[in-house]
Amino acid sequence: MSLTVLMNAGPWLSVPPPGYGGIENVIATLVPELRRLGVRVVLASVQTSTLPVDELVSVFPDGQFPQLQRPYNQVCGVAQAHLGGVVRALRSRDDIDLVHDHVEAVGLATLAAMGPDAPPALHTLHWDLAKHPALYGTFDGGDRVRVNGVSASQLARAPEALRAHSVGHVHLATPLAVGADRRPTTGKGDYALILGRINPGKGQDLGARLAQQVGVPLVLAGPVGPYHRPADLTAAGDEARQNPDVRFFLDEVAPHVDGDLVRWVGTVAGQERDDLLAGARATLFPLRWEEPGGTAVVESLALGTPVVATARGCLPELIEHGRTGLLTKDEEELGELLLAASLLDPGECRREAAVRFTPAVMAREYVRLYDQVRRRVPARHLQPA
Repeated sequence: MSLTVLMNAGPWLSVPPPGYGGIENVIATLVPELRRLGVRVVLASVQTSTLPVDELVSVFPDGQFPQLQRPYNQVCGVAQAHLGGVVRALRSRDDIDLVHDHVEAVGLATLAAMGPDAPPALHTLHWDLAKHPALYGTFDGGDRVRVNGVSASQLARAPEALRAHSVGHVHLATPLAVGADRRPTTGKGDYALILGRINPGKGQDLGARLAQQVGVPLVLAGPVGPYHRPADLTAAGDEARQNPDVRFFLDEVAPHVDGDLVRWVGTVAGQERDDLLAGARATLFPLRWEEPGGTAVVESLALGTPVVATARGCLPELIEHGRTGLLTKDEEELGELLLAASLLDPGECRREAAVRFTPAVMAREYVRLYDQVRRRVPARHLQPA
């Protein structure tokens, strides 16, 4: 295959990220498989990115994620500065066949504004599509800019103007799914795990309360706002409450965290995270929002851990009730399902992941979408590939 793709990861974190970083982890999973398929990848990220690519385009020396805690009028130029660098790179060369963009809102708007002579673009929607009604409700990318979702349920809730530009969805993948069906069974502990950034949509307060009610030990693993460790949050003092996720944790979650039955361990990464996932009796997703993608869901399956969740967003697409997890529309039932999760076969979870959620499967789907996007663009706008 002769195809050069500019992969726009954005300015917030390096690729791969040092710890938590949903979109950056998705890109770090996708790019190696694209290159194995013969796609040449130009990565637009920060200079500290270490992902092997054919070329790196950057504006910032390091990730700008800490800037997101500042007021909007002080930080609104960061993403635009990064996109300015992307635009300059695209206008100074003629070898980019397609842009695959992952930068929320401003990436889509900038690529559409470049006009018909810019390369075709595919913008992946990783987030809640109700967030930007003014943009999504009036979006017009012409023939050149298309979007894809990370689940069918996500796209079903998209405004009509955005959905008209969709070329479908691609479920997220994890390297942990490679050979998952051949991985030996790991001994299970008695604890359940909620993995992810702590905020109201993820429902850690509900999970902690239900765990206390049914007597199932629960581990909360993930950052609270910009604080990755309990000691960091403690050291920040009262100033930390300016962050809404910190206020949620302190007011709604912390009263249930007793250090015994319910523990917050902060951000975990690498082998520590995998061991924690593999040893859990179940992962719990007490969702209060329509989860669009579910990276932690597919990671859990790949490590042989059943999922217990509210049946919202993409969860019914990823989980087979009674086989790889237990789903309910009644959030108060989640506690009882935690008790029943130990009856599910971890091997079924691993087999499902090995078939559906490997990086190779995701990469093949994206190559198919790249072809769709390029075929919809009038030939005069295409660079020969």
